[in-house]
Amino acid sequence: MTGGEQGQGLDWRDGVIPVSRRFDDPYFSLNDGLAETRHVFLAGNDLPARLCDGFHIAELGFGTGLNLLALAMVVPPGVTLRFTSFEAFPLPADDIARALEHFPQARAIADPFLAQWAAGATSLSLPGVHAEVIIGDARDTLPRWQGRADAWFLDGFSPAKNPELWSADLMAEVARHTAPGGTFATYTAAGHVRRALTDAGFAVTRQPGHGRKRHMTTGRRI
Repeated sequence: MTGGEQGQGLDWRDGVIPVSRRFDDPYFSLNDGLAETRHVFLAGNDLPARLCDGFHIAELGFGTGLNLLALAMVVPPGVTLRFTSFEAFPLPADDIARALEHFPQARAIADPFLAQWAAGATSLSLPGVHAEVIIGDARDTLPRWQGRADAWFLDGFSPAKNPELWSADLMAEVARHTAPGGTFATYTAAGHVRRALTDAGFAVTRQPGHGRKRHMTTGRRI
């Protein structure tokens, strides 16, 4: 997979943490990104308790694929999930592999994903998960998407640095593409994001964040 942040688009903090030069923001938490994924996106959506055959998770911001791999680790036996991620600036497989070295548990199951990604695939097959990464600006691609998610991982770069991915219009599209009773979770507790999601039709709750982050946000489609 080529394009996006390849080449001069990345800096490497401490040699292991990829930082987007475009957004001046790391791809995952400096305070254990895998633990943050589990706290924010899995626990924040009451996963894996809700997982069942055909359950559909959607995501804004694919990044290194860490959230997908964390999800794959908790799929119950005999269950197959659907996962759709929207990504404007895809990372090449070599950079993803380098980033995942920071998380041995994720890296241990990443080879099939990395091989497919390196070959240019955006429809990915992992044990228990059928995934599709939709490349392009989510402001264009999400409105055209025909699916509806049971749970959302809202994982774009910081709203202060990537405001386009947190606009009221895009949060309304998230709601429109959420099944009744579906949920979202995000690491950010920015007031304008919470208000946009409330206005879009979610019952929004501020929750304890991960690590140094005091708060995060979850919600359920009314």
